[in-house]
Amino acid sequence: MIDPLISLAFAMHNGKGVYAVLLGSGVSRSAGIPTGWEVVLDLIRQVAQLAGEESEPDPAAWFELKYGEPPGYSKLLDMLCKTPAERQQVLKGYFEPSEDERERGLKMPTAAHKAIADLVASGHIRVIITTNFDNLMEGALRAVNVNPTVISTPDAVQGAAPLAHNPCTIIKLHGDYLDTRIKNTPAELDAYDESTNHLLDRIDGRQLYIPPDDNWISRSGLTRSQVNDN
Repeated sequence: MIDPLISLAFAMHNGKGVYAVLLGSGVSRSAGIPTGWEVVLDLIRQVAQLAGEESEPDPAAWFELKYGEPPGYSKLLDMLCKTPAERQQVLKGYFEPSEDERERGLKMPTAAHKAIADLVASGHIRVIITTNFDNLMEGALRAVNVNPTVISTPDAVQGAAPLAHNPCTIIKLHGDYLDTRIKNTPAELDAYDESTNHLLDRIDGRQLYIPPDDNWISRSGLTRSQVNDN
């Protein structure tokens, strides 16, 4: 039986630009970036601390019981920050490296990000779909002189040029961390808006190779439920 990695390499070599990559949270997690839900839970702990209460062992349940609604990224930031500048400063701590973290190689593009960037630079990959909020993939691409088109909101979907016209397009299905409309909760992730669904429909015919961490080990066709599971 042929090694799946050899089969993948052969197919991609002979199909430049035909394949897309789906990046799940494992790629960024291995760089030291928290998941969106981990950020929400940490923000809840800060809200509880300001209220002089204990939110453990279930911060999300504590928040819903106290405020009568599920925790939301935007609402939590509104409770903790008074200005956009304060919001940005809070978020930087989760997604951008401090000097110490930079020296330790944390919150920086991983070997997986760099390998994907090389495949984009060589023309083998043109579409990257990700559920991650961070900008590690963009950073890895710019390091190889590729300036990607980034689609992270329904408005950006509607205003974007056709995928075939861009050397590289990053589709951030759950949003970007600097935009408080990112998707975190089960209700938010239950369905995408019509414009995003239409964009995904145009990619459904491609086969996607999904790296759940730093290894290229999983291969399957794309469904929206699979996207939300990563």
